Amino acid sequence: MKAALIQLSVTDDPAKNLPVTLEFIREAAAAGAQFIATPECTNLISSDRAYQRSVLEHECHDPTLAAIRAEAEKLGVYVLIGSLCLKTEDDDGRFANRSFLIGRKGDVKARYDKIHMFDVDVSETERYRESEGYRPGREAVLAPTKYAQIGMSVCYDLRFPHLYRALAQGGAQILTIPAAFNDTTGEAHWEVLVRARAIENTCFVLAPAQCGSHATHGDKPRRTWGHSMAVAPWGEVLADGGTEPGVTLVDLDLSQVGAVRTRLRSLFHDRSFDGP
Repeated sequence: MKAALIQLSVTDDPAKNLPVTLEFIREAAAAGAQFIATPECTNLISSDRAYQRSVLEHECHDPTLAAIRAEAEKLGVYVLIGSLCLKTEDDDGRFANRSFLIGRKGDVKARYDKIHMFDVDVSETERYRESEGYRPGREAVLAPTKYAQIGMSVCYDLRFPHLYRALAQGGAQILTIPAAFNDTTGEAHWEVLVRARAIENTCFVLAPAQCGSHATHGDKPRRTWGHSMAVAPWGEVLADGGTEPGVTLVDLDLSQVGAVRTRLRSLFHDRSFDGP
């Protein structure tokens, strides 16, 4: 399977971001990609909740989702939309951070709402409380494609290995980890964590990312790490997207999943234990 990782540097304006995303999807398909993945927050990056309420849509009316579905059908490719920020019907007004797998006929094959919220204090001056604006999901999702079973996740989920263990033991051969990873934590942890999730679960990992500085409405710019990655089940880095927007292509030999699992059966050696 030829896959493409699309690296973006979105603004907080979905209408401006969409044409860039569509052009990269077309470029990837023209290069032969059969499975194309975009990063977390494909439609916008913003921490201004009032502004988000003014520009975001519910899933059924979201123009980014509709346009990417139409493009996937036109090109006959799978598209993993890393995530879209969407309005919900929740009483508290919180949004959803939702990943979509779009089929080759433009149909929504699967949806996954990000489970783990990025509530951290990176430094004395850099604080994030994703749960204040977004409500966490509760369901792990496996999605079928012609090529492989896909285990879906989003960004901060990366730090919670039990999620990926459940996905792999449930049949995932490819784990998707679209991200808008903070540049400070990204430099320290991104590559080692992505490789660890591949190694411990003997899966391919596709991790498309946001990069650069994102000018946001009424707030200081946010910086993301980039370095979209594809990693093999043995832990080799097959591709690194660097620090600029663009398309990174990678060929996946899916027979490697079974081959590695035959050599190293740790995925099937979990044992229950007492304590601590």
